[in-house]
Amino acid sequence: MESSKETGCQAPEGPILCINNCGFFGSAATMNMCSKCHKDIIVKQHQAKLATSSIENIVNGSSSSNNEKGPVFELKPTSSQPSSDLVTAPKLETNVKEGPSRCATCRKRIGLTGFSCRCGNLFCSIHRYSDKHDCQFDYRAAAQDAIAKANPLVKAEKIDKI
Repeated sequence: MESSKETGCQAPEGPILCINNCGFFGSAATMNMCSKCHKDIIVKQHQAKLATSSIENIVNGSSSSNNEKGPVFELKPTSSQPSSDLVTAPKLETNVKEGPSRCATCRKRIGLTGFSCRCGNLFCSIHRYSDKHDCQFDYRAAAQDAIAKANPLVKAEKIDKI
């Protein structure tokens, strides 16, 4: 008993409940949260960090090799409008909820089972292949570009320089 008073360390009086009131017990190592709540907090922080870095990349216009992380959006400059138009009638473009997703060829409702093609359209299971929906995407040129990027031309010098 006297040794605990000398060192200033005290044993916990009882189990500590999670601070998120989920009903499980927490620990000091996980900021008084249970393991599940602590993991959720860590995942949210990681996602927020990725979101801020992708926003910075979009704003700075740098499109380096971030294609593996997710889609890259490009900002296109808009035409300058007179300031009087902005004051008198602001144009707010809100996306109205569109109807159900439909196949671009047969207009069949596809919902969650739709297949997106590289040409940018959404198709049903019958028209998902490029030969079934008259796809305009040039697969050959895309493959040639991918091969050219993956295998850069290495050119050696003809004469060894001293």
